[in-house]
Amino acid sequence: MVLVMSEEVREAMSAGRPVVALESTIIAHGLPRPDNLRVGLELEDAVRREGAVPATVAVLDGRPRVGLTKDELERVAGEDAIRKLSHRDLALAVAAGASGATTVSATARLAALAGIRVFATGGLGGVHRQWTLTQDESADLGLLARTRITVVCAGVKSILDVPATLERLETLGVSVAGYRTDRFPGFYLSDSGHPVDWTLDGPEQVAEVMRAQDALGAQESALIVANPVPPEQQLDPGLHARVLAEALDACEREGVTGQAVTPFLLGYLVRHTDGASLRANLSAVRGNVRLAARIALAWAGE
Repeated sequence: MVLVMSEEVREAMSAGRPVVALESTIIAHGLPRPDNLRVGLELEDAVRREGAVPATVAVLDGRPRVGLTKDELERVAGEDAIRKLSHRDLALAVAAGASGATTVSATARLAALAGIRVFATGGLGGVHRQWTLTQDESADLGLLARTRITVVCAGVKSILDVPATLERLETLGVSVAGYRTDRFPGFYLSDSGHPVDWTLDGPEQVAEVMRAQDALGAQESALIVANPVPPEQQLDPGLHARVLAEALDACEREGVTGQAVTPFLLGYLVRHTDGASLRANLSAVRGNVRLAARIALAWAGE
């Protein structure tokens, strides 16, 4: 698998400058057109304004790309045939010459292969509700247990089983810390209702943990920096609880299963909160991107 780096990313990596990986699924599958392209460009610009270099990750015509040109970003945002790729799909997509947007697990895998240490996203996947019946768990968790990368996120998606996900991360040996909070965020919500054991108060402190990971020679696992959406920008918790309960009932009633569950529930939340859940999602992503850039600067010693 030959990684193709954009000129901007290649030059930054060669010079030891800070680089932040960004996923492309939010652009291809997470937002309506033409907002998706606008947001994709906005997130890259946010990284640059903080002094780092953005590396949006995707697979185009069977070539994994770390850093996209504007034309390539437009292609990811506009083509109907862009697939959704988890890390399990990467070899298949490369061999088939396919094009796809990368999820958290695929982005983390390709970013780590490129030598990028910091990755910003919205919310992680995790253990699904009713796991004892469905055995449904996101591929994100297993991949992060064997990939040395720092992931800045707003916790895990609130449609999932948050306490079970935290237990699973503990079992897998993935380090989790709240950023300036002792509560684990809930994606749309500042507080999922569950605590975290460790709190980090600044980008340099995060970078120190990253250096300690390397010095200890521990397993090649990730560091999750859980950065909550500001309380004034979160989805109203009462509205969230009511609409999520309705969404879960609708999901069961309509027989939605497997990979279709997450997009069904997220879409239901957007429609029945009049877009408030999407606004909270974007607020979280913007904050995560800015923080990831500051961590990348601290990691690079700038």
